[in-house]
Amino acid sequence: MSERQALTRGIRRWLVFFIVCLVLSGLTAFPLVTELRWTEDLLSASASPVPEHFPGLMEWITRVREGLDTIDREQPFMLYGTDWLAFAHLVIAVAFYGPYRDPVRNIWVIEFGMIACAGIIPLALICGPIRGIPFWWSVIDMSFGVFGVIPLLTVRRMIKRLEVLERAATVANPAAVPAGA
Repeated sequence: MSERQALTRGIRRWLVFFIVCLVLSGLTAFPLVTELRWTEDLLSASASPVPEHFPGLMEWITRVREGLDTIDREQPFMLYGTDWLAFAHLVIAVAFYGPYRDPVRNIWVIEFGMIACAGIIPLALICGPIRGIPFWWSVIDMSFGVFGVIPLLTVRRMIKRLEVLERAATVANPAAVPAGA
């Protein structure tokens, strides 16, 4: 296997991982009410150390579950916003098919994703306090940006190497077609 093929394969593996994470993140935004009920039940089970060792977490989960139950019961249209959040994750995941097909040409999608990951941090730091979100929960939210950028940085570095290889191949053989085309 050539270095170009190995890079392309590696890029695609990282992108599949990233796309799957985006899709799972999006799909979990649809059943929030049910998920919070399950989470609260799991964390408050007799075998769980959470109520004793992490009472703040338990109180927060209960508060969020109660809020979602109230919204679901009295104003269910408000949950439509989280449906749009879920849809946005799915749409963004589809955009990463472009770099999967042609990484060099579509590196801008990777860079867009990196900017979006960076944007999570100021969003959490600004909107979290405005909405009464505990700081430790905002840190969890910010971790999605930090951990999300890692595969994208890796993919971008690999695409840049692939770009150099494709350019060198084109210079050596002007009739050569780039691997992604």
